[in-house]
Amino acid sequence: MWSGRRAPRIHRPPPGFDVSAASTFRDRCRRIGWAAGLPGLALILGLSAAWVTPRIESRLSGEASAIAAATALPGAEPWLRADAQGRDLVITGEAPDAATRDAAHERLARLDGVRRLVGPVGVVELASPFIWVATRGPDGVDLTGFRPAEIGASALGERLAPALEPGTALQDRTRAALGSPPDFPLAATYALARLRALAPASRVMLEDTRLSIIGEAASVSDEEALRAALVALPTGYSLGRVEILPAWVSDFRFVVTRQPGGGVELSGYVVSEAARVAIRDQAAQIAEAGQVADRMRSARGLSAQIDAAAMPQFTLQIAGLLQEGSVTVADATVSASGIALDAQAIPEIEALLRDRLPAGLKRGAVALTTRPLSPYRIALRRDADSVTLTGHLPDAGTREMLLAALRPRLFRERLVDRTRLGQGAPADLTRALLASAGSLALMAKGGIRIADRSVTLTGESLYPQSARRIREEVTAAMPEGWSADVTVTSPGETPTRTPEACGAALDSVLKSPAPAFSPGSATLKPAFYPRLDAIAALARTCPALRLMVTGHSDPAGAAPTPKPTVETAVESTASLEADKPRSAKAPPDKPRTDKAPSTAPAAKPKSVKSETAKPEAKPAAPADPEPDLVQQRALAVVEYLLQAGLRPDQVAAAPAGTIRPASLGVGFALRS
Repeated sequence: MWSGRRAPRIHRPPPGFDVSAASTFRDRCRRIGWAAGLPGLALILGLSAAWVTPRIESRLSGEASAIAAATALPGAEPWLRADAQGRDLVITGEAPDAATRDAAHERLARLDGVRRLVGPVGVVELASPFIWVATRGPDGVDLTGFRPAEIGASALGERLAPALEPGTALQDRTRAALGSPPDFPLAATYALARLRALAPASRVMLEDTRLSIIGEAASVSDEEALRAALVALPTGYSLGRVEILPAWVSDFRFVVTRQPGGGVELSGYVVSEAARVAIRDQAAQIAEAGQVADRMRSARGLSAQIDAAAMPQFTLQIAGLLQEGSVTVADATVSASGIALDAQAIPEIEALLRDRLPAGLKRGAVALTTRPLSPYRIALRRDADSVTLTGHLPDAGTREMLLAALRPRLFRERLVDRTRLGQGAPADLTRALLASAGSLALMAKGGIRIADRSVTLTGESLYPQSARRIREEVTAAMPEGWSADVTVTSPGETPTRTPEACGAALDSVLKSPAPAFSPGSATLKPAFYPRLDAIAALARTCPALRLMVTGHSDPAGAAPTPKPTVETAVESTASLEADKPRSAKAPPDKPRTDKAPSTAPAAKPKSVKSETAKPEAKPAAPADPEPDLVQQRALAVVEYLLQAGLRPDQVAAAPAGTIRPASLGVGFALRS
């Protein structure tokens, strides 16, 4: 029966068509369709992000920067720094306190589009000790520790920039803190400048007011400059740890040079500053009168097989056997050249190089000659417990005669004989030697030096009578053609010089440029003091010295000269009276003068003649004219010298009208 509905049409596959394969193909097409749409979706999302994200970051950065800028106090940098990365805000800095930090967090979190805040943001705290560290890296300088909270990172970086080498990057990882030492930027700039002389991985550190330096010198000259700079630290700061490893040199050498006259010059390299001091002390023992010229430099490069202490000691031992010449250690080889001390010195040097050569060293070239000793030197030195003889004697007989003369006069002192035999002794040496050697028994300490026909005797005797006796007897006992310079004092006695010696010493003191006052001023400068002190010291040993001091004028074109004023410690005693408490009682013999003046009109005095009329006052004598600026300058110098110990008859100012040119400065001249 037909119900009115149309029967569905059934599609039958053609004959031979595989129904299962069609289903599989249909399912595969569905999967490929979804996959084909994903690249398009990704492209749409990428284009959207590239267009939308930068705008979001730009907007958030601008709004966050405005909030960060608002955290700045007047005259300071903002303590907050904010940077947008997508919808995240990366914030750093140190807030003055937790409440201020939380308020800034809240304002940033309310910005439209912010997903999260990425910190940290710290809070400024009190740092004790306040530590600031600068480390030299391969590409720049890293700062760690603390910086003053009142100075922003950028402002501090600008102040530190002049201390950096050009092109050096400064990476500041310090944190703001309270408790910084005074003048911190100045001290940090000074410390950072010292880092330029050090190799990478070295560091400088300020711990409160202590400066420490740890690292390796970049070069030998850099280390010398660094150590010289450490002498002048910023005011109020001191040195802490100073561990500077010397620079490496490929040609490590050490040289001892014996100079004409007996002095010793040290050059080349040493392994450390401590070794340098020890070598200098050893050299003073072989040098004539301790004359040592130190030109050594600290460095690394000495072979580990060489004993760093034995090598310089052995070198100095050989140099002590030379009149002139040098001993050199280079490439682990010891060589010597020059003039031997005497004929027996050459075999002694050969024996040292053969039998006493330190480990790690080998013998090099030796070229030595001999010549008569000139000058012919002998020295006798008396210490607290010994008398030591050094130098040369002509023969064994003279040596025995000298020892025989000294032994009976020495009761507790040891007699140490280090003399050698050598040719070239001057005539009458034995007589001069015996005449001066006996004075050692009358001295508490001192010495005798003989060079050819000149005897120099210096020391101290316990009694003034003994000192006078030595001065008189030694000078009188000198053979014909010999000279004696005797300077022996007793406790509390000032040694005196001959007029010739005083004149030569004064010329030496006045060689440097004369002191010059500032235009219009008569005030002494600190630069004047060394010269004036030297003149005062000379005057104490030269009682007959008489000086005339002359001032100088101002250079042409200088500012108009003001009227010179005498500087005093207290300008007016009224200020002192005003500072006294009112309750203080006036002295009984002086009336009180601190009463308020009366406002009532003063009564007219009665016209009654005084029984004892006072005679008319005589006109006052005219006052002496004030000294002009030139003479004022001379008087200022004279006053300083008087305070330094000169007698009033030893120094005087030149008469008024005596003027020296400005270019010559203050003048000092001998007067009769």
